[in-house]
Amino acid sequence: MSSDAVVEYRREGDIAVLTINNPPVNALSMAVRTELLTHVEKTDADPDIKAVVLICAGRTFVAGADIREFGKKLDGPSGRASMEAVEASEKPFIAALHGTALGGGFELALAAHYRIAVPSARVGLPEVNIGVIPGAGGTQRLPRLVGPEAALDMMTTGKHVAADKALALGLVDEVVDQDTPEALLEGALAFARRLIAEGAPLKRVRDLDDKIRDVDPAVFARIRETRGRKWKGLLAPWRIVEAVETACASSWEEGYAFEDRAFHECRDSPQRAALSHLFFAERQATRIPDVPADVKPLPVRSVAIIGAGTMGGGIAMAFANHGIPVRQVEVSDEALERGREIVHRNYDTSVERGSMTRATADENLQRITGVTDYADIADCDLVIEAVFEDMALKQDIFAKLDAVMKPDAVLATNTSSLDIDQIADATRRPESVVGTHFFSPANVMKLLECVRGAKSSPQTLTTAMSLAKRLDKVAVMAGNCDGFIGNRILAAYGRQADFMLEEGATPSQIDNALKAFGLPMGMYLMRDMAGLDVGWRIRKYREQFRDKSQRYSPIADRLCEMGRFGQKTSAGYYKYEGRNAQPDPEVEQLISSISQELGIARHSISDQEIVDRVIIAMVNEGARIVGEGYAIRASDIDVTYANGYGFPRYEGGPMFWAERRGLAAVYDKVCAYNKEHKDFWEPAPLLKKAAELGSWKAAEEAMADG
Repeated sequence: MSSDAVVEYRREGDIAVLTINNPPVNALSMAVRTELLTHVEKTDADPDIKAVVLICAGRTFVAGADIREFGKKLDGPSGRASMEAVEASEKPFIAALHGTALGGGFELALAAHYRIAVPSARVGLPEVNIGVIPGAGGTQRLPRLVGPEAALDMMTTGKHVAADKALALGLVDEVVDQDTPEALLEGALAFARRLIAEGAPLKRVRDLDDKIRDVDPAVFARIRETRGRKWKGLLAPWRIVEAVETACASSWEEGYAFEDRAFHECRDSPQRAALSHLFFAERQATRIPDVPADVKPLPVRSVAIIGAGTMGGGIAMAFANHGIPVRQVEVSDEALERGREIVHRNYDTSVERGSMTRATADENLQRITGVTDYADIADCDLVIEAVFEDMALKQDIFAKLDAVMKPDAVLATNTSSLDIDQIADATRRPESVVGTHFFSPANVMKLLECVRGAKSSPQTLTTAMSLAKRLDKVAVMAGNCDGFIGNRILAAYGRQADFMLEEGATPSQIDNALKAFGLPMGMYLMRDMAGLDVGWRIRKYREQFRDKSQRYSPIADRLCEMGRFGQKTSAGYYKYEGRNAQPDPEVEQLISSISQELGIARHSISDQEIVDRVIIAMVNEGARIVGEGYAIRASDIDVTYANGYGFPRYEGGPMFWAERRGLAAVYDKVCAYNKEHKDFWEPAPLLKKAAELGSWKAAEEAMADG
């Protein structure tokens, strides 16, 4: 065997062992496919070989296709060809799984006749997360094993399935007792010997049909109806449904051919590039250049939350849902009871929707307890302050925490915009203070914006970032500036939307234009839902710092002065009957009168101009944040906006959108806005450099080099 072989062949008596060794994750590259096909032909031709074990070296079974090969014309066998050869073999193939058998890796396992796994193994077909569908038979084999509903759930969500559940579903045939490579190999060899001794038939998944016969078409109608809103604008999940529907209604050959066409359609779609960008950007966001890779997070076994309101309750649920006990702190037993009622209702809603069983909801609720004395949380590993945005209040809380918390506790604040260093100054341990900005509802929203203070230690930062993985969230690291990453950009494009109201647009026109672009909710509906009084309180605090020479829109302040705080008062930018929003002529009249006061001649503004001005404002402010060092890289802006602010994932985030549109064209547009509107449109230096060099990465590297 050549020393550079990526598929190693050896014999254990009458069993061949094929070991894929293609570090770091055993991707199903052209070299792997070629050598695998050669070895299948070899074992098929050898009469002394009675069975074949397919196993992987290193930390995982094949973790997926080699997406670096997407779109390239390569000479050699396709993934389909190598898997067809495995399935067609007359010798029983046993796939031995450890680590994560995902995507093309799990499709390879499905092509084998049997599957065996270690207890920690996870399997799945998450291709939807990068904008494609399984393309090597996954959409056809999976429903034949588990039925269409379970298959659709796995493939349209991209979720991974643990070994015990995979065994229960029939995805694997056996789980070995021990979690070691030796136990896996020994178990696979023993399994193979039993098959040989029993003369067991080859279990080709493609030939199974009991799970796909006589399937009620309502299965597919139901998933389209229940998931359709979430899939708006996406291509891949719809094609997955069609592929599984074809598997249930047609022959293997017809379904297999449909999958191939749909895979190539998705692969060649602009969405695939955008979603792949986010996939890698989310992983890169965890890397903090000045924090050594060997810094380990502190253990977080118990958490305290200061505040039992809507946000505090959501954060408590996020931890409880992942098995971490929580103690909530409030000023009185009555406040604790009100908070517990909120959490209880939220769990009831989850049960009613079918997203959680009653037993699980009750178990999670039991993990949340309430106290009124700070001394009762002194031994917690992490405490998160989640009260409203008032600096004096937060400083008072942190002084109390400093006095009672154990020395190695992490002291975190959920502030959405206030100065982390001012909060840390209230303690004698600023190195332990960090921002952990959750997004509402905190038990649902994926983004965790971690904010570093000037003195936050590497271990504190690592601990904060590690929370995201524990809580099934996505983390970004932000610097300590007004609004951090997300809300600073929100302020920039919200300001432009307000200015467009003064210039001739209406709240509903702006909202509808942004929804048509792909945002889930318009600017003004979002403000009404959040409560206009929240922003008003923050603006009044910041008034002392505002540059009075720059343009300022008074529309939001005037609405609040009228007592219009949004949905909670049945009137804000819209008027409400329950939760149903309707444009309000009174608001439009108010806006027109403000335009007149300011001497602004109102004119027609197109929907395209609304979208351009809002998104380009995002881009310019994002570039400024990266250039000033408050975000590590441009792709972190995309991660923030795709996971926390509803930017359509199929557009890849605002910075990716700008790069695809053409950075030079975006820069020219910013210059034109600067000439026309002046205030707030000075082109960011990083945008200018990116326009010259053609990419954010090149601009970041050039500016880092000075």
